[in-house]
Amino acid sequence: MILSKLLTDVPHEYINGNDVEILNVAHDSRVVKAGTLFICLKGMTVDGHVYIDTAIKMGAAAILVQEMPETMPSHVTVVKVQDTRRAMAIIAANFYNRPAQQLVLIGVTGTNGKTTTTYFIEQLLLAAGKKVGLIGTIAARSNGANINIHFATSTTPDPLELNEIFVQMIRDGVQYVVMEVSSHALALHKMEGLVFEVGVFTNLTQDHLDLHGTMENYALAKAQLFAQSKIAIVNVDDDYYQTMLSLYHGNMAIKYAINHDADVTATDIQHEPHGWVFNLNQNNETMPVHLPAKGLFNIYNTLAAIAACEAVGVDKQHIVRAVSDLSGVPGRIQHVINPYHLDIYVDYAHSPDGIKNILSSVRDITKGQVIILFGCGGDRDRTKRPIMGQLAADMADYVILTSDNPRTENPAAILSEIEAAVKTTTTPYDVYENRRDAIIHGVSVLKPGDALIIAGKGHEDYQIIGTATTHFSDYETAVEAIQMIYGTW
Repeated sequence: MILSKLLTDVPHEYINGNDVEILNVAHDSRVVKAGTLFICLKGMTVDGHVYIDTAIKMGAAAILVQEMPETMPSHVTVVKVQDTRRAMAIIAANFYNRPAQQLVLIGVTGTNGKTTTTYFIEQLLLAAGKKVGLIGTIAARSNGANINIHFATSTTPDPLELNEIFVQMIRDGVQYVVMEVSSHALALHKMEGLVFEVGVFTNLTQDHLDLHGTMENYALAKAQLFAQSKIAIVNVDDDYYQTMLSLYHGNMAIKYAINHDADVTATDIQHEPHGWVFNLNQNNETMPVHLPAKGLFNIYNTLAAIAACEAVGVDKQHIVRAVSDLSGVPGRIQHVINPYHLDIYVDYAHSPDGIKNILSSVRDITKGQVIILFGCGGDRDRTKRPIMGQLAADMADYVILTSDNPRTENPAAILSEIEAAVKTTTTPYDVYENRRDAIIHGVSVLKPGDALIIAGKGHEDYQIIGTATTHFSDYETAVEAIQMIYGTW
């Protein structure tokens, strides 16, 4: 594709050279090859501009910059834009012939509940006979099957990866794509130029302040989704719903709630051994719903999913019937199957609200003591560590502190910041820096009727210590611990 065509709708100026043929687009100099447009991205720790010479040696045909190079390449076209991240989103769409325009996009944002809500929407649409794609934290799927496209371990793929996934989905006949939209993706302009048929807001609680600085900035980053959405679906039980709508320019905002008046509500909620029964109230009509999922927060996720599916034209009666067949999400209150009747749950909770929700949910179904095992990620928001420690100590009967993904931070230092809050309480606790040892200990102290929550990593099958990533699964390790203590099955 000619460079000038790639730059359609991107304000730019040629600093050096002329229009050239582009065969590939990349922002990682290691994958540059002959004919590549190399995009220089400025990150928090790495500046792509320093790799210009490397990219040229690898065969780059053109360079996209937002800062003037220290040394101007003499034989390579250089194009300057105001923001290479914004430009990359448009360029990626142009390179793949704007595949998103052939799809109905449903975006879900919020601190907690994004993954579950997208999974619920996917299942309900599939049950209605729709061709559906899913993109999120755990996987990218096309019509229920995983897509064999590698993308970086982030909730929302970068624009080049995202458009490649869209193309694959179109080949598979997909009509609807439901995707998690993180605050990082919005703040870093990964969603630039996309138009969502539906935008969904789940909730907002403290997280990612290492990037956003304040809760207000965090909320406004999330709200950008609704500036790009035709229909807004928001949780009015959350104080930040008005911020979400502050950037919304459409005329169809659907509100859902449990505790406030809204367009879609759940009333007469009753807990059952395997889920919930409640009445769905919408448009002066009441319908009974059976939800086979634990945790009160999953009622919120279900209300959002129901509203989203109806907004894209699925019959409500069909939706409600399909809710009773919803299956759980890996790493979200996932029960560790075992023949010894041990109540062990793996959950992705890694924020204060996530810890609060999982503890509250497990407390409701536990006769004995509730034990929580968790840590906090390194190189991430430090301010939430004592808050999570305090919540765990206040709501659990016993706390086990351990490493999560310490990354380049000292694991012991992270644990000490959490422990500082826990030790101000009377709740008993222990510290095991090694996560495997912590899980084995947690399983070993379980008594009949107790529950162990292994929180923080959920579906992840890796652990990052320093700069090394090694295989580690909380679920697999819990099974291993059970077999060590109780015997194989």
